[in-house]
Amino acid sequence: MTRLSQFRGPLLALILTLALGVVGYVSIERWSFLDALFMTVTTVTTVGFGEVHPLSPVGQIFTMALIFVGVGVVLYTLTALFGWILAIDWPEQRRRRQMEGALAHLSHHFIVCGYGRVGKSVAEVFRRERVPTVVIDVNQESLATAEADGYLVVHGNAASDAVLRRAGIDRARGLIAAVDSDADNVYVVLSAHVLRPDLLIVARASSDDAITKLERAGATHALSPYTTAGQRMAMLAVRPTAVEFVETVLDAGRPQLMLEQVNVEPGSRLDGARLGDLRRAEQFRTVIVAVRHDHQLLTSPPDDCELRPGDELVLIGSPEQLRQIEKLS
Repeated sequence: MTRLSQFRGPLLALILTLALGVVGYVSIERWSFLDALFMTVTTVTTVGFGEVHPLSPVGQIFTMALIFVGVGVVLYTLTALFGWILAIDWPEQRRRRQMEGALAHLSHHFIVCGYGRVGKSVAEVFRRERVPTVVIDVNQESLATAEADGYLVVHGNAASDAVLRRAGIDRARGLIAAVDSDADNVYVVLSAHVLRPDLLIVARASSDDAITKLERAGATHALSPYTTAGQRMAMLAVRPTAVEFVETVLDAGRPQLMLEQVNVEPGSRLDGARLGDLRRAEQFRTVIVAVRHDHQLLTSPPDDCELRPGDELVLIGSPEQLRQIEKLS
């Protein structure tokens, strides 16, 4: 029962007392409704302006009874009212309003569903990349941790359409389904895909069978952290230097090199450019790792490949070099 619902009992008792007083004065003294209501209110609140009209003996007895009953009900109601007001966490209410306001104006962000070990790691990468992030979780303690870490949060089941809309899924850049349960992740992916069929959805899975189900539900990518960790451990054992290089370019927190994706926008300086010309250009000092051209990923793109709007470049370079390329795009 909420605090407001707890106040309904005293309020109902007060309304019934006022109604009893009005009915009593109308039936006993034959007063008008307004006169009866005025007399009832001044009696139960002990204001004591005096009688509207002279009272009959029966009316005097009724008034004394109304005082005993009405004063008790009014005190009971006021006590409940002030208790309800004092029990309200005003700073918490203000914080929630600020959170809702920030969510309403957020766009091009990522939604992380589940703030466990995987979700927390994903959100940390987004923070380093300066990507706006909203965390959804049913666990209030996890949300408190996420909020303390500096993220916008939404309490509720991420499979709920209403919760996803509160998180701004209609304006989001993508969604990460990182709930601990594969079944829950399938529902999250399905709900998000129905609301936004074009949304980028990356889902966590615990098995190959779950990966298949998540992809059928609408996940753009589905992967198992256990499989990924096992592959990384094996590669560290046989190719440690290569793994160190990959981790260096993937870690946004390191200043040496970064791996970046650049989209070719219509009318930009990259629109219509050939890769060979870009590789020879003085301002283009990054390494072109791959190009998504005509919906195909070219890992060794030729020099005569002409870029078009919608193509995507995968580059390796320093943060400053990559910022210059982003200006060209």
